Amino acid sequence: MINGKNLTARKKSGKTKDNAKYIIPAAVTFTALLFTGCASTTSSTAPDAEAIAAASEDTGLIPDAAPSFTVTPVSNDQHTIVVNSSEKVTVIPDIAEVVYAVRTEAKDAATCQQNNTEDVNQVIALLKSLGIAESSVQTSDYYMYPIYNYSNNTQRITGYEATTTLTVSSLPIDNLGSILAESVNAGINNIQSITYQSSKYDEGYAEALRLAVESAKNKASVLAEAGGCSIGGIANIRENSNYSEARYTDNALASQIRGYGAMKQAAMEEDTAGIMPGEVDIEVNITVEYFIQ
Repeated sequence: MINGKNLTARKKSGKTKDNAKYIIPAAVTFTALLFTGCASTTSSTAPDAEAIAAASEDTGLIPDAAPSFTVTPVSNDQHTIVVNSSEKVTVIPDIAEVVYAVRTEAKDAATCQQNNTEDVNQVIALLKSLGIAESSVQTSDYYMYPIYNYSNNTQRITGYEATTTLTVSSLPIDNLGSILAESVNAGINNIQSITYQSSKYDEGYAEALRLAVESAKNKASVLAEAGGCSIGGIANIRENSNYSEARYTDNALASQIRGYGAMKQAAMEEDTAGIMPGEVDIEVNITVEYFIQ
């Protein structure tokens, strides 16, 4: 127990029992504020040695070590801007794909099949003579079924019908009218569809992609400038559109030709000579991500 006398003596002397001085280390913490954005800025304030010494005299506290810190700037590579871009290129079709059908009827199945095969072979021979490559002709469908006559609640087979479907591609549009007319005379009695295409599709698609990238860069530059930034290189690019040949089907012409039946070649050529395939649009869509700085 400390008595009153000893306590008084301590107050007068200002010393502890063993007359020893205690040095209490103090940790001084400095915080650096780091601002990141379009233009990253790093700022820090170094500690003032004189201010630290003055503080130690006033408080009697002596720091045990000089304070130190490290500021690591944030990489601009972590900041990006993403834009979408769509572009379209128009091309003029120069080739066509035609889906033919040869339909044959006969009293018995064997004769029906034989007649149908002969008509199909005649059409294929004609196409080859017109310069159409064999690889451009494909048998896309074939079926044969009985023809029924219903009378007096009785079902009776009266014959058979066979149909072979031929898909002929890469037909030059310049000669399409003549090819259609001669095909009808050779045995084609049904034209299901006529589709226009362009042999320059790949070039057109590549051009559309190039334009889309340029458009994306312009968009990104405008957005970055508005935000006080500038764009760097491309961080990522993605094609959103599906690569599929630009084409469209001329249903009106196909329906018109189907109505001719076995009309004369001259009449067919007269009505199909003015084939106007129009234009085909090639469209692409991409997403581009740019670094900003």
